[in-house]
Amino acid sequence: MKIFKSIILGLAGLVALSSCSEWLDVNKNPNTPVSTDAKYHQRLPWMQFYMSHIYHIVASNTSFYCGNFYRANTREGGAAKWNLSSSTRAANAQQWYFTQVGVNCNDLYKQAMEAGAYHYAAAAKFFRAYGFMMLADLFGEIPYNDAFGANPSPVYDNGKTIFLGCIADIEEAIELFGKAQETVDGVPATELIEGDSWNFGDAAKWQKMCYLLKARWLNHLVKKEAGSYKDGKYDANEILACLDKAQKSN
Repeated sequence: MKIFKSIILGLAGLVALSSCSEWLDVNKNPNTPVSTDAKYHQRLPWMQFYMSHIYHIVASNTSFYCGNFYRANTREGGAAKWNLSSSTRAANAQQWYFTQVGVNCNDLYKQAMEAGAYHYAAAAKFFRAYGFMMLADLFGEIPYNDAFGANPSPVYDNGKTIFLGCIADIEEAIELFGKAQETVDGVPATELIEGDSWNFGDAAKWQKMCYLLKARWLNHLVKKEAGSYKDGKYDANEILACLDKAQKSN
């Protein structure tokens, strides 16, 4: 009798363990897409939409902060009076960048490089540099090297680390936009036009935009001593060289 009881209890335990295993799968919804489902060319339009919105948010916020214009309602009025606790504008920039754009940068870059889609990889580097430079302007120190990783409490980096890292990213973007895309395992890389609503697939225009932003960011060092930008100094010659390769008109 004891043997039968032991067998029954053992079977019950196995059933319970099996049920627990299935119960733990409750967070895996077969009807909901996950990050790996998104193709690299599908990420870019999403990132462009939100990056445009972030730029608008930052421009609007700083105009209120500087007192260029004023409104009396709670949101804008709080920002204009530097009463940030009463204003939802206090958190918008980093919230929209980290959760909508930045979180896609690493995946877009990795997927695109593996597919030989260098122009999409370049766009990933462009957005990483663009977003972090804006946030560094606003906040000074933010998570950069440790951002978008497994660490739930990413380490903060100082402004110089972020600045030089962003310049390196934009320089890689310039290089990748200048490369011809490739065919990998018989599959040609998706043309940039499929996901690009900003420059309609024209990699040369993307390059010009990269040079323009590089010049703009290097000019942030105007109060530093003259020297190489790679050392964090004011490099007027490099700024002029970048402007020479940037857009000349609308």
